[in-house]
Amino acid sequence: MKPNIGPTDRVIRIVAGLCLLGAGFYFRSWWGLVGIGPILTATIRFCPAYVPFGLSTCPRDGK
Repeated sequence: MKPNIGPTDRVIRIVAGLCLLGAGFYFRSWWGLVGIGPILTATIRFCPAYVPFGLSTCPRDGK
């Protein structure tokens, strides 16, 4: 798997995931576990939803 998540996208995913987990804990809801998805994709630097569209937020090497 070639990484397709850049540094800014990664930070946004981690913050959003932590917010979702925190909200789930605060409201005592299982929906907070949705926050694991963004954290996981940020950790492995690969988003399967980007593949069909050919998206990548990684900076290009030569530029």
